[in-house]
Amino acid sequence: MPKKVDHEARRQEISAALWRLANTRGVDGVSLRDVAAEAGISLGRIQHYFRTKDELLLFALRHINQMATERIRQRIEALAEDPTPRTVLRACCVGMLPLDAESHAGLLVGAAYYSRAVHDPALGAEAREGIPKLRGFFADQLRQAAARGELPPERATEDEAMLLISLTDGLASYVLLGVHEPERALALLDRHLDRLFGAEGAEGAEGAEEVKEAGEA
Repeated sequence: MPKKVDHEARRQEISAALWRLANTRGVDGVSLRDVAAEAGISLGRIQHYFRTKDELLLFALRHINQMATERIRQRIEALAEDPTPRTVLRACCVGMLPLDAESHAGLLVGAAYYSRAVHDPALGAEAREGIPKLRGFFADQLRQAAARGELPPERATEDEAMLLISLTDGLASYVLLGVHEPERALALLDRHLDRLFGAEGAEGAEGAEEVKEAGEA
């Protein structure tokens, strides 16, 4: 009887090979042949699942985002029984930063995707559809905070949600480039949250410990 192939698992194995290459040499100069060699399979087998590098990049990005969402979900579930909106937002933003090897590789793949998506409307659709959903979730958390008296009502807007996303994306890029250490990125994130919520936050001290825990994971 022929062996049943788990095609989704095979696609994930191929995308994992791309992540490993992204960590060691970047993605721009990587070909499907390079990915095949890294994965230990033939180029023909790779092309059975992904006809082009862009298809592989898009799948890898979606898989990375799924794993990041799962990490954030686990981080939130590990918090207090009823976490505040600020705590939820902070957990989401921390999950978007490259604090360990997995998230670092994921952001490198994401950077390669975005550089190609600028000139490819079909690739760019992923960001155009995904970012508004994230903005809506962040804005909903801000509105909940305002309803609880934890945030000035005038700050519970989609613009503020987008600013928080943009700040986090920028910090993630600067950590990748070595402009900021992860601890510095976390401190700047907390400073922005302090200003947004109009309070002196105590969460900034968690930054060094979070980076240490991420490195040990």
